[in-house]
Order: sequence, then C-alpha cells, then structure tokens
Amino acid sequence: MSMKPMLGRYQVLRAIWSEVGKQVPAYGHRAQVSVFGAVNVHNDETVLHRAPSAAAMTFLDFLRILANRYQEKFIALVLDNARVHHAKMVKAYLSQEGHVFHFTFLPPYSSQLNPIERLWKWLKDTVIANVFHKDQNDIDHVITRFADYISKH
Repeated sequence: MSMKPMLGRYQVLRAIWSEVGKQVPAYGHRAQVSVFGAVNVHNDETVLHRAPSAAAMTFLDFLRILANRYQEKFIALVLDNARVHHAKMVKAYLSQEGHVFHFTFLPPYSSQLNPIERLWKWLKDTVIANVFHKDQNDIDHVITRFADYISKH
C-alpha cells in the first residue's frame, strides 16, 4: 500500500483565464482538511480517512483503520518522510501493537514514486483547484463526494 497525508487547501490556483486587470477572487483566509490515504497497489482499493489535523495521533488512528480493514494481513506502507511517520508515539505503537506493518520510506523529493500521489493530483485537479470553497465544511463535502465516487468506480 502507498500512503501519505494530504492537506487540502481550498484555494489551489492553477492556470486560469481571467480578464486583464481583474483580480481573481479570494476569501483571504485558509481553510484546510487533513486526509490520510492509502492505495492498495494490487487491486486499487483506496482507504481515505479525514482527520482534524495531520498529527501523530491521527496517523495512529489511520493505522488502526488499516489494521482493522486488513485483518490477518501483513501491511507494507510506502511513506514519505513526514514528521508524523517518525513520531515517538508511532514508533511505540509499532513496537507494541504494530507488528502487522512494515514501513518503507521514500527518499526526499521523490513523490512521483508514491502511487497515492496520483490520487491526490486527481483530487486536487477535479474538486480543489480553481474552485473557491467558502469554508472547511465545504471542502470536507467535496472530499466526501470524491471518496464516494472512487469507492464506487
């Protein structure tokens, strides 16, 4: 499985057309939603977990979700080197209860090697980029619709 937390900011501007001299509308504040995700590279099954923040505690919640979903399985996760992946409480969990996990850390600046990055790009391109979501609740709803869509297809 490939896994990475994604922080979705609702104002992701990509290439857009606008009238010369007209300012692109913006709300002036940043709302974000943290999402942990994993893609099973054998069958493309995706597990997404929204969390209040991308912290060690919420990463542990996500690991427990994976362990429950794939009971009786050994889970190899491909991870970037985010601080939460190396947190003391994560290491303590792995040494006590996390014997079903094996972490493989990617080298820095090699996100193209992580299959979950394709999902994050798809999410950003289709529901986040160039759309002005008014608040955190609004972006949470579009992420939910996106997650429902990929689980059905």
